[in-house]
Amino acid sequence: MTLLYIVLATLAGGLLSVLIAASLTVSLLGRVVKHLVSLSTGILLGTALLQVLPEAFDGRASPQSLFMTLLGGLMFFFLLEKAELYRHTHHHEGDGHHHHHHFDVEQAGKGGVSVLVGDSIHNFCDGIIIAAAFLTDPYLGLVTSLAIIAHEIPQEVGDYIVLLNAGFSRSKALLFNALSGLAAVMGGVVGYFLVGPWESLFPYLLVAASSSFIYVAVADLIPQLQRRLPWRETAAQLAWLGGGLGLVLLVVAVSHHGH
Repeated sequence: MTLLYIVLATLAGGLLSVLIAASLTVSLLGRVVKHLVSLSTGILLGTALLQVLPEAFDGRASPQSLFMTLLGGLMFFFLLEKAELYRHTHHHEGDGHHHHHHFDVEQAGKGGVSVLVGDSIHNFCDGIIIAAAFLTDPYLGLVTSLAIIAHEIPQEVGDYIVLLNAGFSRSKALLFNALSGLAAVMGGVVGYFLVGPWESLFPYLLVAASSSFIYVAVADLIPQLQRRLPWRETAAQLAWLGGGLGLVLLVVAVSHHGH
């Protein structure tokens, strides 16, 4: 049953992003992505700091070794992004970012392969993290999946916009997104069979997951939100961000009640 939950959770992010991308126009997607980035920030920070890290520190692992894992994780994702294998694409022409002309064509052209490879590696790791979370506790698996899906959707939709602007057909862009998403399912299945017997590693995997969430939120998403905006847009940003935190708090409350 746990394996089924893992497969469904890993499928959800990829499928939802493809369905959203397929059903909306590019201009509407641009507006949706903007709000999803704020929502994702709240969900990622809330999940890492209010649910996953406390669960990891509940175990027998020493706090010092877990903090070392957190620091190592943050440095690892920093270096991976340096190598352009951990890039989250939420940008597109006309989104208010100051890109030079044909920015997206270059992104999808020169960087297209590394973006797809990076997405696949990242999705595979997400799958392992979801497996470890479900094996630790079903509620933790649920909230961890929620966080991963929350940042997966704007990332995959952003990639889709970049590929469209570079001249890819809608079907080809959607296919690439779907294939990238399947890497998460592979990671989940591998994680279930490989990580399962090594229960003592779970706290470290959960801390590694938290470092991924914190890195994406602080290094990638928050800088996009830190722009001068009219007060209404700022209020909308805060509302979506607060909504993300509220969602996590709700799941945390339900999980504690369930225990």
